[in-house]
Amino acid sequence: MLNMLLLFQAMDAVAAKNYNSLLGAGIGIGLAIVGAGIGLGRIGGSAAEAIARQPEAAAEIRGAALLFAVLLEGAAIIAMVFALLFKFVK
Repeated sequence: MLNMLLLFQAMDAVAAKNYNSLLGAGIGIGLAIVGAGIGLGRIGGSAAEAIARQPEAAAEIRGAALLFAVLLEGAAIIAMVFALLFKFVK
């Protein structure tokens, strides 16, 4: 903790801003990936349960699960693009 405080005191304002933007971009990308992974796992698990309970509706369930998975991936990609923009735009 003390090393981080000394590091921040030694940096000038521009370097500190760049460091914080890199830290924020890394956290943003990580949260986007983790959230998408959890969401996709829940979608897949719920679809498998629903198909096991009602096999005659498998095509409808599969289609809905695929739609939700595509929308979730789109949201994750948008979050990653914004995080990368924060990283590279100064």
